[in-house]
Amino acid sequence: MTSSETKPATGEEPEGCVCVLDDDADVRGSIGSLLRASGFEVALFATSEAFLAAELPEQARCLVLDIRLAGESGLDFQERLAAEGIAVPVILITGHGDIPMTVRAMKAGAVDFLPKPFDEEQLLAAVRAGLQADRARRSVHADNAALRLGFETLTPREREVMALVVTGLMNKQVAARLDLSEITVKIHRGNVMRKMAAQSLADLVRMAEQLGVRDESITRYRS
Repeated sequence: MTSSETKPATGEEPEGCVCVLDDDADVRGSIGSLLRASGFEVALFATSEAFLAAELPEQARCLVLDIRLAGESGLDFQERLAAEGIAVPVILITGHGDIPMTVRAMKAGAVDFLPKPFDEEQLLAAVRAGLQADRARRSVHADNAALRLGFETLTPREREVMALVVTGLMNKQVAARLDLSEITVKIHRGNVMRKMAAQSLADLVRMAEQLGVRDESITRYRS
């Protein structure tokens, strides 16, 4: 068996999808049963390639990963995921762990490193932490995507006005820099606020910083 997907046994909506990658069928099945009984959707994998090939649901997920796999080690696979830009929180498990392994795993961003045999509550706590981290990452990603979409609706002139306004320059200073009338700047500024769905200048400044379009070399006192 290379992979399987199962719904939680509780009949409730799953808290998220927990992927389990372990080449030991007994361990894989045991962890899967525990997770399903605890309300998680579960996807089981025997090989790293099966995990990479799987079409997983678009929801919060994390990966319970055994360090000792046939072929590529779990630590190597964790680093490969990061190198390939595959963002998934990883919980490493092993029956043969040591301090250098732990340090390497945590430096690579592991949520937790659990030696076998581990307490069930330890695993469940680590899984919940991993899913929460992925939910937070997805929220930030969605927020950034929405900001970028709004920014792309701005005209070139509106982008120029936004870049200057968020530095703290007054309308008349922006007008002088762009050789526009102050009323024209006000119109462009209003369009920017509306298209970006900004509730205040502080809100617009935050958006500009997230988008990386704020010119830090300009201040209202160096106009």
